[in-house]
Amino acid sequence: MLDPRTPVVVGVGQAADPLTSPDHQRLSAVQLAAAAAHAALADTGAEAVGIAEAIDVVAGVRQFEISVPGAPVPLGRSDNFPRSVANRIGAAPRRLVLEVTGGQSPQHLVNEFAAAIAAGAAGAVLLAGGEAISTAERYASAADRPDFTENVGGDLEDRGYGLDGMVTASLMAHGLAEMPAQYALLENARRARLGLSRTAYAAVMADLFAPFTEVAAGNPLAAAPLVRTAAELATVSAANRPIADPYTRYLVARDKVNQGAAVLLMPVSEAARLGIPRSRWIYLAGHADLRERDLMARPDLGASPAAAAAARHALALAGLGVDELSTIDLYSCFPIAVLAVADALGLAADDPRGLTVTGGLPFFGGPGNNYSMHAIASTVAGLRATGGHGFVGANGGAMTKYSAGVYTTTPTGWTPDDSPRLQSDLDAAPAVTEAEEAEGAATIETYTVRHGRDGRRRGIVVGRLTRDGRRFVARGPADFLADPATEPIGTRVRVHPTGLANEVTLD
Repeated sequence: MLDPRTPVVVGVGQAADPLTSPDHQRLSAVQLAAAAAHAALADTGAEAVGIAEAIDVVAGVRQFEISVPGAPVPLGRSDNFPRSVANRIGAAPRRLVLEVTGGQSPQHLVNEFAAAIAAGAAGAVLLAGGEAISTAERYASAADRPDFTENVGGDLEDRGYGLDGMVTASLMAHGLAEMPAQYALLENARRARLGLSRTAYAAVMADLFAPFTEVAAGNPLAAAPLVRTAAELATVSAANRPIADPYTRYLVARDKVNQGAAVLLMPVSEAARLGIPRSRWIYLAGHADLRERDLMARPDLGASPAAAAAARHALALAGLGVDELSTIDLYSCFPIAVLAVADALGLAADDPRGLTVTGGLPFFGGPGNNYSMHAIASTVAGLRATGGHGFVGANGGAMTKYSAGVYTTTPTGWTPDDSPRLQSDLDAAPAVTEAEEAEGAATIETYTVRHGRDGRRRGIVVGRLTRDGRRFVARGPADFLADPATEPIGTRVRVHPTGLANEVTLD
């Protein structure tokens, strides 16, 4: 006997508006999210108008163009994204939420509002997000550019950017404002811990992502539905140019997409009242939300204890082992985001179940902060068809925030998670101290080289001071760092402050 307040996912929807389609409609982020929301209502198998009228909360995932202060919004935007979506589906929710920045957002919102439903604090909840990044780029300077501005006003619980600790002045001063360079530092740290050469690790990344391309090729909503071999992924070419060592273009998230996704959840009592067939109900058996230390304070830059703990706790709460999962989707903005969690769960890159249900962010597409809404939608659809249990891992920042969910067709009551205690344990572990102005003898801990489209290169180093072990970030010699015949990690150097940034020279 389930508690009437047990939360269930009852509807999911996805939408896409690719530039390459002959039916391209130049849809805005709101329109894509609304199209996905309409699909989610229809997916319930019940009368859509009645369900829309029953929606109590609409929570929106923040678009990329409003995820950092001062970002350009070339085609305009809604001043109340969730209300714009609600208006298009005939809903009049009492509460509207705009979530913080980060790819953890969709799964975190599921976890948060499932708990609110179980506590009797929410009824039917629609979660929705959309990105029209390709359209905005294509038409920003066009004479006939569309206007996506919507002034709908009304109450809005805007939670802000949520970027505290993720992009510091020190990181920005050294060219680490963008995620590819930050993740590249983490990736090279993992490579060094494993004792792999650059060539060997390039093969690891390519072998990981080659099966993802096969999944994307079979997904009609994928932005890059092409099968690529591991050799193609590992080989530098005009189309697969270097981005930030060790990454080439094919190994990083594809954010220039037009995609939307939505998830509808509610208590079982409401689902029954609205006539939603039980065959549509999917239960959240396990869940967790944890945060990693800020990048420069992490003891091991090549691992993510928070992501590992969140994944393990969600599975433990569900009472499942990783071998009992039917489907798995690990957030895949960069290889290490997959590998860090796969390491923790004992998953191999060639696991026959696969590590993605969509094709992953480099191949299905990385629609801003909303990718995992697509992963949840695909997981729910897959479980309905086959039964079983599905895992979704959602990552935000530079492996900074991690939210995990375990979905199942087995009727399962709501169980609160123990994330606060786990977070306390993570926060109590020793941290590394940063030297923002560093001087003296040091050793390179990890590095990357950023490659510009114009051929210019910028070397970036994270190192440890010899005298006290404090960590620093510095500019480094790009030619040395990029030389395939060298191994920068472990190299002795000297570092000195230049006023605006630290500078590393070979000792």
